[in-house]
Amino acid sequence: MFLSVFDVFKIGIGPSSSHTMGPMTAANRFLDRIAERDATETLVARLRVSLHGSLAYTGVGHGTGQAVILGLDGERPDQINPDMVELALERISKTQQVKPPGHPAYAFDPANDLIYDRKTVLTGHANGMLFTALNRGGVPLFSEIYYSIGGGFVVTEAELLQMRQATDRRQDDGVPYPFSNARDMLRMAAQSGLSIAAMKRANEESRCGRDDLDRRLDAIWEAMDQCIKRGLAQTGTMPGGLKVKRRARDLHQRLESEWLNNRPNPLIANDWLSVYAMAVNEENAAGGRVVTAPTNGAAGVIPATLKYFLRFHPGATLDDVRDFLLTAAAIGGLIKHNASISGAEVGCQGEVGSAAAMAAAGLAAALGGTPAQVENAAEIALEHHLGMTCDPIAGLVQVPCIERNAMGAVKAVTAASLALKGDGSHFVPLDACIETMRQTGRDMSDKYKETSTGGLAVNAVEC
Repeated sequence: MFLSVFDVFKIGIGPSSSHTMGPMTAANRFLDRIAERDATETLVARLRVSLHGSLAYTGVGHGTGQAVILGLDGERPDQINPDMVELALERISKTQQVKPPGHPAYAFDPANDLIYDRKTVLTGHANGMLFTALNRGGVPLFSEIYYSIGGGFVVTEAELLQMRQATDRRQDDGVPYPFSNARDMLRMAAQSGLSIAAMKRANEESRCGRDDLDRRLDAIWEAMDQCIKRGLAQTGTMPGGLKVKRRARDLHQRLESEWLNNRPNPLIANDWLSVYAMAVNEENAAGGRVVTAPTNGAAGVIPATLKYFLRFHPGATLDDVRDFLLTAAAIGGLIKHNASISGAEVGCQGEVGSAAAMAAAGLAAALGGTPAQVENAAEIALEHHLGMTCDPIAGLVQVPCIERNAMGAVKAVTAASLALKGDGSHFVPLDACIETMRQTGRDMSDKYKETSTGGLAVNAVEC
């Protein structure tokens, strides 16, 4: 099983990988399909999109509608300038047209052609979208259903069915170490004498050169680090109506003051982890540029843990950062392959829980842990997120999401520390923990899976 590190870590825009980046990508794919068909068929004149399931319930708060509109206008998650979003949306609303590069202008009235359909169920996944192309007379020409399955990944209905019908889930994909579960990963590590990061590197280098791999890994960390820095510099309240104030800048200034005054603080590690994670997720909530890790809603855990490692561990190098990211991606790939990283599918255990497991594994690896200790660290972190619901208040990725990333980073560091103090042997295998998360998500009520119809999303408002 091969899932590239660059599929796990994707540079994009907030506030949600499944509700913002995924729908924007789906819109891009639909434009590609129009381009393929219009060469021989009746020209498309109007576009229409309906959002279903979790996208319909929390799409307004997550910016799903805006992402679809911008995607139909030709914007892409990894290239969009967040500062130009409002101007583009105003133009489209005024002209009732989208003008993607390489296409004619298409009629698109956001008030009528973007539909939040809470009644019609698309059975493939909780995050479903129906895109329709129409002619000048308003007659539908063709449609396509897309599902945003978490972490910015998007599949058509046919592709999703093909994924679920695949009989060989252990295919090697032509890579030297095709581990599809943690048991195989540890076995291959023992047989080869390689670390998890080294095996993951070998798999990646079977598709690209070493220099290119390192350059792209460095770009991922640079994007994460820049997101932290932007978050630490911003003030004010975040959009959406909850009037949640940014806190990372003030907390950071207090920590820097304590640091310069050399004041003893027994909570110093937790404080730095928290402020780094909150900085990222405040940026994400404001629609800034972030890296899916493995999702936007959980984007702060891994950067915070990495930043903490670089600040507090003398001798930390760029090679350590690369090993951290490679190891974290290996664990993230296992979780996505065997369970889910989608909050709409399994709750926040699949987002912050997965991120904490990935961060714990990455930190254990960077600190010299054995493959068994790395696997143990991931299991500890994931185990203590099992059952976590996804119930964002008002559908916004703000409460409890921002603080939840801080707690996920703290748990990740604690898990790595515990694992490194043992020999790697432990009671619950990572595979069993991942399967438990899958089953728990399957049994979890939909109102606790990114629909904002239960939990804190309801009770905080009532109080």
